[in-house]
Amino acid sequence: MGFERAKALLQGTRVADLRWVASTGSTNTDVRDLVALDAGRTEALVLVADHQTAGRGRRGRDWQAPPGTSLLMTIGLRVDRLEAARRPLLATALALAVHEVRPELSVKWPNDLVVDAEDDDPLGYRKVGGLLAESHRIGEGDWVLLGIGLNVNWPEVPEELARVATSLDRVVGEEVDREELCAAILRALDTRWLDLVSRPDLSELRTAYRSASATIGSEVRVELPGSELVGTAAGITELGALEVLDARGERHVVSVGDVVHLRPVR
Repeated sequence: MGFERAKALLQGTRVADLRWVASTGSTNTDVRDLVALDAGRTEALVLVADHQTAGRGRRGRDWQAPPGTSLLMTIGLRVDRLEAARRPLLATALALAVHEVRPELSVKWPNDLVVDAEDDDPLGYRKVGGLLAESHRIGEGDWVLLGIGLNVNWPEVPEELARVATSLDRVVGEEVDREELCAAILRALDTRWLDLVSRPDLSELRTAYRSASATIGSEVRVELPGSELVGTAAGITELGALEVLDARGERHVVSVGDVVHLRPVR
């Protein structure tokens, strides 16, 4: 399988340069190397792998999955003309593209893709995937590398993950075509969400994120370097930071931090 059907479905889009490997260490690392080799001849490059041996999540956490069961992909986008403050919103755009294609999945701030768990479940959700955005200066250009890992068709969920994670096929009750899923997400990103990031008015992107969010409205604990913040996730800023209201009603803006849902939205 070389994702030939996905490539055909992406002809004419900005993300048509789709490449595939059976196994690699990290698609983010590979895309960075491929962009350097292309020496400025491309504006976007996508790599999909059937298996990663050194996949990374946020804060350098390992991300591994059984071969052929997940969508493991990095989208490299040249961003010279996009102001630096807006570049983190590219991950938001990708998350919204996934939500458009698979509305069952919500976004847990900042970049987890989750599905509701049972009503009596203390966590309130199960993780199905995650995103990782990295900014790099490569050659003469500025690039953002958007990595995504989605659990698509897992034969079983490892016991140590069963209380926190699941896979898309278990959510929808049938096997999911990874090539069609890949192409649909990339097409949605290209045709709907990418352009919103560079618009002067970001309200449409912000409103869409609120609708897709599993975090806004929840009681949360935000784990910050050396401290923590407890309150209600009240919204996001124009540039994607989380707004939290503490018990005194004071508003805090969190740009980086791990979020624990204390009381899920129902």
